[in-house]
Amino acid sequence: MAQTGWRDAPDLPDFSLLKRLARDQLIYLLEQLPGKKDLFIEADLMSPLDRIANVTTLKQHEVDKLYKVEHKPIFSTSDQLCFLIRPRVQTVKWVCDIVNADKAVGRFRQYKIIFTPQKFYVCDTVLEEQGVYGDVTTDEWGFYLLPLDDDIISMELPEFFRDNFLEGDQRWVTTAGSALHLLHSLYGPFNKLYGIGRTAKMAYESWRELLEEGEQKPQKPDIGNVFLIDRDVDFVTPLCSQVVYEGLVDDIFRIKCGSVEFGPDVTSSDKSIKVMLNSQDKVFNEIRNEHFSNVFGFLSQKARNLQTAYDKRQGMDIKQMKTFVSEELKGLKQEHRLLSLHIGASESIMKKKTKQDFQELLKTEHSLLEGFEVRECISYVEEHINRQVSMIESLRLLCLLSITENGLLPKDYRSLKAQYLQSYGIEHLLTFANLRQLGILVEQQPGETLTVMESKVGKLVNDKTAGKLTETFSSLAKKSNFRALSRRLTLVPKSDEEYDLRVPKDMAYIFSGAYVPLSCKLIEQVLERDGWTGLEEVTRMISGHEFAVSGGSNGGEARVKTDAQRIILVMFLGGCTYSEIAALRFLGKEKGLKFIVVTTAITNSGRMLEALLDH
Repeated sequence: MAQTGWRDAPDLPDFSLLKRLARDQLIYLLEQLPGKKDLFIEADLMSPLDRIANVTTLKQHEVDKLYKVEHKPIFSTSDQLCFLIRPRVQTVKWVCDIVNADKAVGRFRQYKIIFTPQKFYVCDTVLEEQGVYGDVTTDEWGFYLLPLDDDIISMELPEFFRDNFLEGDQRWVTTAGSALHLLHSLYGPFNKLYGIGRTAKMAYESWRELLEEGEQKPQKPDIGNVFLIDRDVDFVTPLCSQVVYEGLVDDIFRIKCGSVEFGPDVTSSDKSIKVMLNSQDKVFNEIRNEHFSNVFGFLSQKARNLQTAYDKRQGMDIKQMKTFVSEELKGLKQEHRLLSLHIGASESIMKKKTKQDFQELLKTEHSLLEGFEVRECISYVEEHINRQVSMIESLRLLCLLSITENGLLPKDYRSLKAQYLQSYGIEHLLTFANLRQLGILVEQQPGETLTVMESKVGKLVNDKTAGKLTETFSSLAKKSNFRALSRRLTLVPKSDEEYDLRVPKDMAYIFSGAYVPLSCKLIEQVLERDGWTGLEEVTRMISGHEFAVSGGSNGGEARVKTDAQRIILVMFLGGCTYSEIAALRFLGKEKGLKFIVVTTAITNSGRMLEALLDH
């Protein structure tokens, strides 16, 4: 898709408009309940809300006291209660309990529930069943998208992954369609839409319905092409250890809503500091996508440059000193503060991640990805489980072993499962059932390897008269894909030459040159081919649901590509890792494109597996 002549990537659209719209709508909804009121906010909405409307803004609109939803009796004396919540049955029942408790003692108050991002039918049903439907007013706050940075937008819906892919609850699909519709109305029309995965197809269809219902105003587009991708298309990437700086910071300190809290071990003081991690932080912006092995070199060079800038003060006259203090000093002090924090964070990461254990772990992962020394890898995983190193880490290695080997041999599966349950508790039987259901941790079918099954399915797909695959065949094909996909798309670079991480030559650098993320490779291939032509074998192995359609704009293909056509919006349904974001930024630089990542939530191996735990 990108021409080799393009090296100057276009400017990104201004997404601050999304924040302004969300804030204005929230203020409007709060003003629908005039007078002083207490506001109860669901815990996982507090951080996103802080990015949209801070406490001062809320107080200006007659919010008296703020409370966190804690699912227990409340002690508010206000005559007006407003609840800002997700459309969850448990929380709606809690609100009903409050209303009914007030009724029981003859207390009369005004109650307003604001559901975000939307209200589901089940919420009204619960209000009716609990006998409070006529006592409360309800509204929707269409807060679909939170810009975390210039090129990252999150829907802040971590439950999307479990609800959709494990429980089969597709209610969030319409939310994804509405988010896409909002982006289209503000920054479209889109030129082309590509996608792969069942959920991606449904989200696209949901968006298309909204598009047909509303009016389309002619406007100059800011975004050219859109790519929708399901998380279950590529489970290997989030299961690999992250080694780019931003990914490591997320793994160790947990980036929440675009900010991180660095503890005393990083700040070298007795208090923690909350830091926004985005492109406004100049130090962070230069190291966020770097392989961790390059970070210390950059930071030490930055420290030297900063010292040189400070040393300029020597020998200045009064006028020059005055200019230096008014124009440069404040910026230098801010940069110095951030540099100290990132050096502290890097040292903390070094202590945790560069021990012998971590090097062994990476070596095992790389062997699994390449398909070498598998018996040694199994021994390593067994040792990891028996030493009870970490419940989630052990599970991650088991899942990576299963996916890369297209399922475990029955005797290995039974043995590893038994050892895991002995180490971490029999209650994890349900977790194993969940992982089997998703095809992440499975045993090979007895009497028939899955590669044989794959070839049978292949014959079916290639036979045009066979029609669509059944879901059963889809799931069988899905279990047997990694090795074949890896060969077909060259996901594992040849290891006969040294990989220079200082000058990366492809997206594999985000995993130390061992593996190109499948999700990003698919995006690269589809954009290059302008569709799925030539990738039929690949889509068959991923179990299909791929599409490539015109978005309705009149951008002729013969014309030179406009700036908007070189801006690609990638929507991850089910979560996206910082490693994938780094890979897409690298791809953008290589091809003269800019990628905007929209995701249901930022994820990593820990968060993804925690969502599947059942005990």
